[in-house]
Order: sequence, then structure tokens, then C-alpha cells
Amino acid sequence: MTTTGTTDRMTRLLALVPYLTARPEGVRVAEVARDFGVAERQLRSDLELLWMCGLPGYGPGDLIDLAFEGDRVRVTFTAGMVRPLRLTTDEAVALVVALRTLLELPGLAEREAVSRALAKVSEAAGHAADRVTPVAVSVDAREEALAVVREGLERRRALHLHYYVPTRDERTERTVDPMRILLVDGRWYLEAWCRQAEGVRLFRLDRVDDVVVLEEPAAPPPQAHERDLDNGVYQPEPGSPAVRLRLDRGARWVAEYYPVDSVTPVDEPPGGLAVTVRTADLAWARRLVASLGGAAVVDQPASLAAEVAADARAALDRYRADAEPASSNAG
Repeated sequence: MTTTGTTDRMTRLLALVPYLTARPEGVRVAEVARDFGVAERQLRSDLELLWMCGLPGYGPGDLIDLAFEGDRVRVTFTAGMVRPLRLTTDEAVALVVALRTLLELPGLAEREAVSRALAKVSEAAGHAADRVTPVAVSVDAREEALAVVREGLERRRALHLHYYVPTRDERTERTVDPMRILLVDGRWYLEAWCRQAEGVRLFRLDRVDDVVVLEEPAAPPPQAHERDLDNGVYQPEPGSPAVRLRLDRGARWVAEYYPVDSVTPVDEPPGGLAVTVRTADLAWARRLVASLGGAAVVDQPASLAAEVAADARAALDRYRADAEPASSNAG
């Protein structure tokens, strides 16, 4: 989920309980969705999430409870969500530390909101907040890239990237028109119009080797639209073939590094995984399997499995051919 999407959803979840509490007789789900400006499917997903929220203990009697009657919904237990929040001194000081640390990060999207929250919590903490030791925040290459990208967005300038594309195992150079920054599953992304690909692309900032703000204005064309990421970042092109690999324990990192459709533990090899990845470039999958040196087996498609097997036989034949002269000389 994106940073903006996460913020919007959290705000909506916090507002849903008092909204429903004010309507004890219940209200139509479609009406709630309309009032909150979201699709009914999203609203139902929010309500399902509320069922898992509540007080410490998180057992029966601790969680928010809702009742559905036909197309209507009402809240039957608020789990204290309608009471004002009371912080202990330790909790307030911990929040002060966290918020001050957050303000030190480059490229922070909601700086004003964080500053306002810090002021309010500091006031609540009183003198205890004055004794908080400043927190040092290290800035790695990814955060430096984030700061440069943020500058390009704020100045509405194009960016020049050196970017690693793992699905082709190559480093590319391209000029993009930035559209927004996203934080999804703990990773920063730049969504931009790529002039080279002539389409909207997502760039993971930890794969950006270098980024420079250009003096030319950013000008995404009219057809450049922000993606709907409700179903995740990785959305393969329609018709892309599915490649199913079985990875041994030493190759499990593939499931974390590359975008995959599914991950399933398997008994053979022991501690291994079965992963499915979609790619229009089967040559990339062929190179990946070869680079893993026997730590991956292709289950599907059969044509790719045959090509990998042929590559392995050819490599073995070359090895034998190279070894035979050495054996003859030794005799």
C-alpha cells in the first residue's frame, strides 16, 4: 500500500467507529462508502480490518465488533475508540523521539503534519520532552536518492536515472518525468513517466545507482496516469507467461528480490520454495536459472525447462571436452 493510501486508510479507519457509533440503528454500506468517498469494495475491506483492531489482549471482548444486517452495518462494541487518547509520560516521550527522528529523514512527504503532531505531543509531555536526547539518523544511498527525487518533484523538474533492472540483469540510463513518491511494504518507489519506454513506470529507489535533477521541466503527457496499487506493486503485463521455479534453501532470496506471484514451501528440496513469476522475457528466466548453478529447477513452462536442460547438457559436454586433453597428457 502506498504512503498516501496508508495515511488515507488510517484516517478513514479512525473515523469509521465514531461515524457508526453516531448511527446506532445502522447505516447502508453503500451510504458509508459514499460519505467516505471510496468504492464499496474498499469500504468492506476497511470494515473487515476493523474487526481485527481493539484493546491489548486482542481476544473476545477486546476487539471492535460490527453487526451486518442485510446491506446495513452498525458497531456493537467500540473497544474504547470513542474515548480521548491519554498518554503516559513515557509514551509521550517515546512519541517525541520517534517524531523528531522522522523529521530528520530526507524526502519526508508529510513534514508539516509531523511537525504539528510533534508540537502537540511535546506540549503534552511538558518538561519531559525537553530532556529528550537528539537522535542521530544515518543517511544511506537510498535515502540520498530519495532526497534528490523529492527535490525533483518539488521543483517539477525531470530526473536522469541510472537504474538496475533485475528482470533483465542490466543497468539502464533513462530520463523520467516524476509523478509521485510511494512507500510500499517498507520500500520507496518513484512513479514516473519514462521517456525511453514511453509509459508510466515504478522505480525502486534501492535500485537507483545515481539520480540527477535536470533543469528541464517535468512534463508527463496526458496519458500518464497514476497506477492503482490496491492489488500490489507488481502487476505483470496481460498475457505474460508464468514461470514456476523450485528453489533450494540457498536460493530462497530470489523470492524476496524479484516480484513473484506466489510463494509456497516445498518438501523437495528440503527447506525449499516454489515460486511463480510472470515475465515476457523468458531469456531472463533462463539466465537466472543458469546463474543459480543448480539451486533452481524449472517446473513450468515445459519449453523453458527443456532449454535449461539443454544448456546444462551443453555445459557438461564442454567441461568433458576441456578435461579430456588434460587426462590424455597426464597419461
